[in-house]
Amino acid sequence: MTLNLPTLLTVLRLLAAPGVAIMFLYFTRPFADWLALILFVGAAVTDWFDGHIARSWKQETKLGAMLDPIADKAMVVIALMVIVGYSSMSPWLVLPATFILFREVFVSGLREYLGDTAGTLKVTSLAKWKTTLQMIAIAVLFAQGVWEHYLGVASWGMDSSMIADILEGREEDVQGLHWKLRGMVWTGNIGIALLWIAAALTLITGWDYFRKATPHLKETA
Repeated sequence: MTLNLPTLLTVLRLLAAPGVAIMFLYFTRPFADWLALILFVGAAVTDWFDGHIARSWKQETKLGAMLDPIADKAMVVIALMVIVGYSSMSPWLVLPATFILFREVFVSGLREYLGDTAGTLKVTSLAKWKTTLQMIAIAVLFAQGVWEHYLGVASWGMDSSMIADILEGREEDVQGLHWKLRGMVWTGNIGIALLWIAAALTLITGWDYFRKATPHLKETA
């Protein structure tokens, strides 16, 4: 078992996955959102670096090949769980998150059942794009959480009109807060849209894997 730099980066990414959830246990918001965002983005960046370094330096190992998809799935699944649990937009996130989680469990089950023939389910280019889009969507949704709690909207239960009333008479403050609130809303909407697109790609790649596995699932006479 070889622990070179690419494999070490993969291991760190795997450890960062539960770290995202731990941030919300030991830190108050928005600090938890900031730390989770930084940790998640940092870990996501290593997903590109470890593969690039392994190929460029010819340091591909069986351990790294085994851990890499596990680390990716752990990051996505745990981050989605945290976002759905803590985001005020969770009603819009439950369904795409469910599609993503279902597909990951389904494909993992297929690979486990196929055993030695699981090579027929090699990662496709579309599946790589799916993972990339999932990570971008999650990062944007963490950023929306930063906006939300930085402005105090979620914790105080205020909407834009209520805050504007509080700041009545200070036009510059009202205008600045208005644009901050618009930024928060737009960030959330973009994150939700990206997650739905990622969920669609997730289902498409899941169906593609199932189609490829079908010949191996037929009963023999």
